Amino acid sequence: MNSVLLDTSFFIRLLNHQDRLHENARAYYKFFLEEGIEMIISTISIAEFCVKGDVTDLPLRTLKVLPFNYNHAQRAGEFARIIYENRAKHNLDIHPRVLIPNDSKLFAQADYENTINAFVTSDERTQSTIELLKTSAHAQFTYIDIKVPYSQTFGKLF
Repeated sequence: MNSVLLDTSFFIRLLNHQDRLHENARAYYKFFLEEGIEMIISTISIAEFCVKGDVTDLPLRTLKVLPFNYNHAQRAGEFARIIYENRAKHNLDIHPRVLIPNDSKLFAQADYENTINAFVTSDERTQSTIELLKTSAHAQFTYIDIKVPYSQTFGKLF
C-alpha cells in the first residue's frame, strides 16, 4: 500500500478524544506512520473540517495536501452521474444536492491519483457507493472503515 486518502470523518474521530472511534482512528494513524504509508488529505476535506474545526488542529506536518484539480473534476462528474442514476436501484443514501460537492469529488481524487490505494473513513454509507463505482466505473481504490480495527483490516496482531 502506497498511500491512503483520509476522509473528513477520520480527522473528526482522530481529533476528538471523546469519540467512540477515537482509539481506532489513532491506531490507524499510528499504523500508517509506522508503515510509511503516505496519508493524504484533500482540500475538500480541509474545507469540510473547517466548518466546525480549525485547520491548525489538523496534523498537516504528517499529511500530503491534495488540491482538487481539472482531472479530478472530470472523474467526479462521471462518478456523480453513476451514483445519481443508481441511487434508487442500489438503495444509496444520497441526496443530489450534496452529491457533487463532497463524496464524489473525494472518490474521484482517490481513483485518479495512481498512488492512492484506499479511502479511509468512518462513514459506512460510502461502502455501497464505492462498490457501485468499482463495478460501474472501474474505480481502483478500496474502502477502509475505521470501525474495524486496523489489526483486523491489515492482519496484524498489534
